[in-house]
Amino acid sequence: MASAAIFSSLRRRSSPSLEAFLAPVDLSDVALVQTLVSVTAEIVSSFSDKLFYFQRRNSRSLVRKVEVFLVLLECLNDSSAGSALPWTAVICLKELYLLLYRSKILLDYCAQSSKLWLLLQNHPISGHFHDLNQEISTLLDVFPIEEVELGEDVREQIELLQSQARRAKLLIDEADEDLRIRFFRFLGEFDKGRVPNSDDVWVFFVERLGIRDARSCRHEIEFLEEQIVNHEGDVEPTVPVLNGFVAFTRYCRFLLFGFEEDEVELGGGAGSQKKARKGLISQEIAETFVSIPKDFCCPISLDLMREPVIIATGQTYDRSSISRWLEEGHCTCPKTGQMLPHTRPVPNRALRNLILQWCTAYGVPYDAPECSEASAESFAGASPSKAALAANRATAGILIKRLAEDGSTCAQTIAAREIRLLAKTGRENRAFIAEAGAIPHLRKLLSSPNSVAQENSVTAMLNLSIYDKNKSRIMDEEGCLGSIVDVLRFGHTTEARENAAATLFSLSAVHDYKKRIADEEGGIEALAGLLLHGTQRGKKDAVTALFNLSTHTENCARMIEAGALTALVSALGIDGVAEEAAGALALIVRQPLGAKAVATEEMAVAGLIGMMRCGTPRGKENAVAALLELCRSGGAAATERVVKAPSLAGLLQTLLFTGTKRARRKAASLARVFQRCENASTMHFGGLGVGYAFAGNSVANRDTSFVGDVSVQMSISVPVL
Repeated sequence: MASAAIFSSLRRRSSPSLEAFLAPVDLSDVALVQTLVSVTAEIVSSFSDKLFYFQRRNSRSLVRKVEVFLVLLECLNDSSAGSALPWTAVICLKELYLLLYRSKILLDYCAQSSKLWLLLQNHPISGHFHDLNQEISTLLDVFPIEEVELGEDVREQIELLQSQARRAKLLIDEADEDLRIRFFRFLGEFDKGRVPNSDDVWVFFVERLGIRDARSCRHEIEFLEEQIVNHEGDVEPTVPVLNGFVAFTRYCRFLLFGFEEDEVELGGGAGSQKKARKGLISQEIAETFVSIPKDFCCPISLDLMREPVIIATGQTYDRSSISRWLEEGHCTCPKTGQMLPHTRPVPNRALRNLILQWCTAYGVPYDAPECSEASAESFAGASPSKAALAANRATAGILIKRLAEDGSTCAQTIAAREIRLLAKTGRENRAFIAEAGAIPHLRKLLSSPNSVAQENSVTAMLNLSIYDKNKSRIMDEEGCLGSIVDVLRFGHTTEARENAAATLFSLSAVHDYKKRIADEEGGIEALAGLLLHGTQRGKKDAVTALFNLSTHTENCARMIEAGALTALVSALGIDGVAEEAAGALALIVRQPLGAKAVATEEMAVAGLIGMMRCGTPRGKENAVAALLELCRSGGAAATERVVKAPSLAGLLQTLLFTGTKRARRKAASLARVFQRCENASTMHFGGLGVGYAFAGNSVANRDTSFVGDVSVQMSISVPVL
């Protein structure tokens, strides 16, 4: 009778107390009745005068029933001091304890939930009230009313309540249902490609729902977004429909209320603006980069899995990582060390669904491989709906129009913030925002003296740049690249500078843009400075951008001149960026100019040797590759510095047996260089005993596919903020 299903069905903002599930077991009859009197009185005092915007009739009816129970319990409390209650009455009272707590949770839910969510849940919540009515009826049917001492008036009230509970039927308020249907009709208009009439929208939100300002509208949006995050698969509406309602409500927020409330919130001094936005952006960064559930990360790469697969031992890995592991000749499970009876991975569709839902909720880009077996059917339920896209497009039009106006700086800041949020997810959103002309207006805000406006605009630019076609739009916009570099150099906040670095990393994914970015005045210098002195996230953004730029052969001289090489050498000792730093150095030293510059860096060889000793498998691979290229391109002096490095022989021997496939190949090539030097100077090689034929230093003998061998995991996701 006291089913707990109501708790899993209600979309609570916090979990109920454990007391809601446990009836008191060690209380005397008197204490039990007194406890029930206290609980019942609390419900009556909390909700008898409460204004319920929806579910009014159901809520009032339930509160009145609880008031009758309070009369009954007070009567029992007065009369039970001198006599024990029948055991059947005690059982019923314990059941009443559970029923009262569940009633309180349901009433709290109706009082605290957003109006739009209550509309969407009109049928399920009405069903919960009906379930409670039925349980009250059952409880009164079995309660031994004749065996307890009650006043005649109390007995009559209980019998009347019993009669009413038996006749109670499911009550769905017609006015509430009419509003719910109208809400769905608005979404249907967008689904058909039509924009709803603004007068009808005004009547619905302002007159019927009482949502009269931007602050209230934002509360509704945040509540709906919270339901998306906590969504359970069997709960209606589905995630795509909820996304549509969020998009529609956001559109209405700007259509009806403009920017006035947010102007008040952001209209303080620059210090307060900076403090408010910094906290919010830092929170988003934390959610994006720190709070990835451990089970969603590949045990090999430690990155978010894009295509999780299960191997023979039952462990799950990202397909690209485990494929690389197997290609390197391993036949064991990386995590357990067990031998693999076969190497056929099986897609983990369930985990992939969970990862996609999490990414959708937190705005993390999830670009699944196109050839994936489970792509279409597994994630159809989470794809953006046509209505959501149409509503977002309409919202973007309003926001870009505000950006284009020479009006309030605060209003433009809000518009940039909302564009940033719209561009967090979905390439469709990123595409139509750019097509509508947002980029030129965001470029102007990059030079804003307002720190919040600058942060929002550069972060919006970053999010837009993730879509490949937008990269050309950004690069073709006159002065846009220079403005991004200026934010990197002189940005008002750390977040702005870091996001500018991330934007350059995103843009440098296109080979033709690498030279333009490197030639932009002060850009590489600022990246080098961020790599040395930035936060951990800033260092990561800087080193990945520098790696991308180093893959263009014409950027070598510019990177040396700008001090990037010195910064990369220093980064060899920084956890989290050492791999990429070694990879970038390996590319730079392929050219004689780069090799000569690295050879003059006092700590370069020592840093690479240290990474060979203590680095990650990829780090060791990049380090030995960099040393090999230094020997090949740096001349006799550079080669001598490498081969005379302490412990090199032992490290090479270790890599030849334990390194990755590429690391073993590079170590073998470096060992041949070492062997030549040994033969030339009659030096003893320290027992390495490598019997490889000598490979000369000529261009003909060099591995021309070196760039592909630099082991930096370039599936790094551009952060969406």
